[in-house]
Amino acid sequence: MSDDPKRPAAASPRSLSGLLPFIRPYRGRVALALVFLVLAAVSTLAFPVALKVLIDQGLVATDPGERLMALRGHFLALFGVAAALGAFSAARFYMVSWLGERITADLRNAVYAHVLRQSPEFFESTKTGEVLSRLTTDTTLVQTVVGSSLSMGLRNTVMGIGALVALVVTNPWVMTQVLGVLVLVVLPSIYFGRRVRRLSRASQDRVADSSAIAAEVLGEIPVVQSYGQEVRETERFDRSTEDAFETARKRSRVRALLVAFMITATFGTLLWGLYQGTQAVLAGTTSAGHLGQTVVFVIIFVGAVAVLSEVYGDLLRAAGATERLMELLAARSPVADPPAPVPLPPTRGGSSVSFEQVGFHYPSRPKQHALADFTLHVRPGETVALVGPSGAGKSTVFQLLLRFYDAQTGSVLIDGVPVRDAALAALRARVGIVPQDSTVFSTSALENIRYGCPEASDEEVFAAARAAYAHEFISALPEGYATYLGERGVRLSGGQRQRISIARAMLKNPPLLLLDEATSALDAESERVVQAALEAALADRTTIVIAHRLATVLKADRIVVMEAGRIVDIGRHDELVARGGLYARLAAMQFELEPVAPAGVWAG
Repeated sequence: MSDDPKRPAAASPRSLSGLLPFIRPYRGRVALALVFLVLAAVSTLAFPVALKVLIDQGLVATDPGERLMALRGHFLALFGVAAALGAFSAARFYMVSWLGERITADLRNAVYAHVLRQSPEFFESTKTGEVLSRLTTDTTLVQTVVGSSLSMGLRNTVMGIGALVALVVTNPWVMTQVLGVLVLVVLPSIYFGRRVRRLSRASQDRVADSSAIAAEVLGEIPVVQSYGQEVRETERFDRSTEDAFETARKRSRVRALLVAFMITATFGTLLWGLYQGTQAVLAGTTSAGHLGQTVVFVIIFVGAVAVLSEVYGDLLRAAGATERLMELLAARSPVADPPAPVPLPPTRGGSSVSFEQVGFHYPSRPKQHALADFTLHVRPGETVALVGPSGAGKSTVFQLLLRFYDAQTGSVLIDGVPVRDAALAALRARVGIVPQDSTVFSTSALENIRYGCPEASDEEVFAAARAAYAHEFISALPEGYATYLGERGVRLSGGQRQRISIARAMLKNPPLLLLDEATSALDAESERVVQAALEAALADRTTIVIAHRLATVLKADRIVVMEAGRIVDIGRHDELVARGGLYARLAAMQFELEPVAPAGVWAG
């Protein structure tokens, strides 16, 4: 998504409006924070007024005793202002910090939950590393603004406007001139601001590119190391981070110029007004207290402008981050629950499956059919094997059954209900899958098996592990079923990971089981045991098997031979061999190299 040509070249502070749905639930706390913010700003603005009174009234009494008492009263008033400022500032800080943390957590949760609901089509065009960058770096930028910068900006806006109004009221002629000059300061800052916006977005995109590279390489570290590509991948990441640094350097340079210009121009303009004020004191047209008040108001105003120039840069960066996060939230999966889901009927002896003249191509390959005029009916309790060369469309059958994609033509039905009309949760609860590349999560063996049925008891997990021939090796682990298996199950062998995956599917106990080369990583002895366990535990279940080793599907009720997305033959092993054709050629090539053994019906 970072290379989307339709994306705006730069974000503006208006992009922060995308946060409103996350702020709205806490509008009471926002209002309270604003109250404390205004009170803190008013307390600050009250300080120069109290100072003026101190100078003009506390020092005018001729009697030393009266002067001392007056000074004490005025200093106590100043201390009261300072105490009020401290209390209101502390309350404001706590409220806005709470809001920043809470809103950022809600935003991060919403984006993550939304991404999890996307179909595989989304991940064909979006890198996982980029999504992670948005969940971490971008949300951190948003937290900085909501929990700090925005509050500082609002507070200094109130203080700056208040100080400017006070200066105009107390020195109308001089400050009118100054205000006119300040308008000229705004024009160059607009130019600098636009450049900062563009570079902020570009900088965040370059950081996302680096995250994408790191996520990809770290996820496949054994392949990288086996091919000796550590140096090359390090150099590729170095180039990416250097690109990010160079873009950030340009952004920082332009932003520094913006800050320097704003502060210098504002200071110069206000010093001119202050110079004229000192001339008025010398001429006797104004009091020393008035001049002191003016000095403090000038300091408040200039400080507010300086802070706002910094905050504006943070707002621009956060606006870019918000825009990127809103892009993720705006993504709509083409696969979603229907408005009125049709309930799936109860099953006995497995689910029925029907493909009716299905035509399908993957979104990234619109001109290449994955399935063409594909029609297949699987009866409840039947075992059907899908065989054929790579690219024949076997895995696509599984993708459509699980409704990861929707067919462009025809219909796919489970138990007589089109998968488009069923609720996704109900549909996928009816299907269990054992993929060829078994997934093991970075948690314990117990929780990995329980993943398919979170409410299962420990005893049920142990029974599933025994049936999948996994109990023995799990019990031998340092902490047994409580052993942490490492990221992606790096502490296990390929065969052990596959047995964990089989146990997970067996625990779910679905009426429809999909096996994609389910025992390919097992040794011969383990394969025989697991096949026997599967046949016993999953009897009266509908099973669809993808197999490349034909010796593993000899007992299938039917073998469906596929080529180029079409069914070219259907039958049992002996019938297909007798008819010749693709299956006979595949069988001849395989059985010349390995003896035919009745290993069972499961994929190997």
